[in-house]
Amino acid sequence: MLLTACLGRTPEPSVVVETKYQEQNIPIQERPKSVDFPPVDWFVITEENLEEKLAEIDTKTGNVVLFTITPKGYENLAIGIADLRRYVKDQQAIIAYYEESLTPAEPEPVVEEK
Repeated sequence: MLLTACLGRTPEPSVVVETKYQEQNIPIQERPKSVDFPPVDWFVITEENLEEKLAEIDTKTGNVVLFTITPKGYENLAIGIADLRRYVKDQQAIIAYYEESLTPAEPEPVVEEK
């Protein structure tokens, strides 16, 4: 009884699998404006030049405000800034990689030999 149900049926049409590749349509974004740090005046103050530098700072700015940092703190600041620069460069490399991946390749010119 089960076999008779298959005898009068037409076979299923063949299945065709077709793969189409589609280019990404992601616009490349403009790079952000670069960072421009305004100038900073640095003074190295020691016990020997303390009075001289305080007078110089007072003459330049009209008031004296000091921010101090220890030599170890300065070293840590330099290490932190260097690590920040490394991070920014790594991010720039990743962005450049994706921009290059998304930019369509131009065909190479054909050179005919004579």
